[in-house]
Formats: sequence, structure tokens, C-alpha cells
Amino acid sequence: MIKKVLTIAGSDCSGGAGIQADIKTITAHKMYAMSAITALTAQNTTGVYGITEASPEFVAKQLDCIFGDIFPDAVKIGMVSSGAIIEVIAGKLREYGAKNIVVDPVMVSTSGCRLISKEAEAVLKEKLLPVATVITPNIPETEVLCGFPVKNEKDMERAALEIAGRIPAAVLVKGGHMVSDASDLLCDRGLVRWFRGERVNNPNTHGTGCTLSSAIACNLAAGRSLDESIRKAKDYLTGALKAMLDLGKGSGPMDHTYWIKL
Repeated sequence: MIKKVLTIAGSDCSGGAGIQADIKTITAHKMYAMSAITALTAQNTTGVYGITEASPEFVAKQLDCIFGDIFPDAVKIGMVSSGAIIEVIAGKLREYGAKNIVVDPVMVSTSGCRLISKEAEAVLKEKLLPVATVITPNIPETEVLCGFPVKNEKDMERAALEIAGRIPAAVLVKGGHMVSDASDLLCDRGLVRWFRGERVNNPNTHGTGCTLSSAIACNLAAGRSLDESIRKAKDYLTGALKAMLDLGKGSGPMDHTYWIKL
């Protein structure tokens, strides 16, 4: 039977990130994609020009419809900027006993702008991160979660251990913001291990975080271990970057379907 993966995130009208990137990734893994939309964004490869949030009640209704009919084998959570919506999501995931939950804590943009209020950040830490199987912060988000600068691999290890010491979830610190390579660090049950990766010389990286977390969710849905899921997701992301799709005037999207042969 086909595996089902739910993404809970914001919509990117230009198709490179958010819900659209998640659905493309899930479909490329030959799985059935479902979505609960937390916000509409007006954005493209050059920036975000507007955000309209869904109401907490409507997010709850979407989740009731999904879990009450087609129960997902994995859940990926992306952009959620409202504390009230975060509370609803965490509550519904607990209510329905959701499994294989990947939380990509979208808190800081690539340019360094904060995308979440202090109030919502507190709810994220208290309510949502504890229900996750794994969280996937980038370096700026890791710094927000651990409270100190992360400048090198030793800092990444210290930060991952600090964050993992406060929540039951595994923590995957993504090293893509480092200039030398694209190695990520996993801290799971007090053990740390590196997932080394090559840096692809491609300026078009719009949606890489969404894509990686969705690919991890797909592999967990398939019954793979967390380590294998991360490794396969990184391989998929590397391939999508190596396809060298070049669209838009800014940092463009990747080719999510690069491995589909027509």
C-alpha cells in the first residue's frame, strides 16, 4: 500500500519552498502527499512580500479532516509563525497519536531575519518540539534554540547536545550555513554522529530546508531508521541541487523530480 505523508506548513506561491516543495518531494518519493496550510505567502525567488495566516480553528479543521480519514505514516512541520497555531498542531498530533514527526523549526531566514515572534518561539519550544521524532534546525535556528553562537563543528556538537538535553526528540543540526561543506550533525539519545556531504556549487538553494525535512519524513514513512532516512534524504537533496535548475531572478528552486525519467 502507498505510504502517506502529511506536510503542515505555509504555501509558497512561486513553488520552490513550503507546501509546494514538500508535495513535490513526497510525490518524487512515490508517496501520497497531504497538506494542512498554516499561511499563504506572496513570495518568489527574490523575497517574501506578504503573509496571511490561517486561523487556528481552520488549521485544526484541516488536521481533523486528514487524520479522521487518511491517517499519515509521517508528518513534516515547517513554517508556523503563530503561537496559537503551534498549540493547535501540537494538540492534534498528540490527540491522534501521530508518528514519525519531523519538525523543521523555521525561525530565521537565510538572510538572518527572524520569522517568528518571541511568544511563538516559547510555544514552539514548550509544546511542539517535544512531540517530534527529529528536529532539523539550520545554524541560525540552532543559535536561537541553544542560546550561543555556532561557528564551527565543535560548537555544532555542543549546541546539539544542549538542545537534545531539553527535549526527547533527536536533533539534526544542518551545517549548510558553514562555508566549507554540507555536513550535518545528529544528536540522538545522547550520541552524536556526523553525516558528511559535499557542497554543491549552485546558488539556487530556495527550499533546501523544506525539501530535506520532507525527504526525511518520506524515508521514515517507508520504515527506515532515522540514520538511513537522513542519509537517503541528503543524497536526494544533493541530486536535486546537482540538476542545476535555474529559474527566477534570485535564489531559485531545485529540480525535485530530477530522478524521474520520462
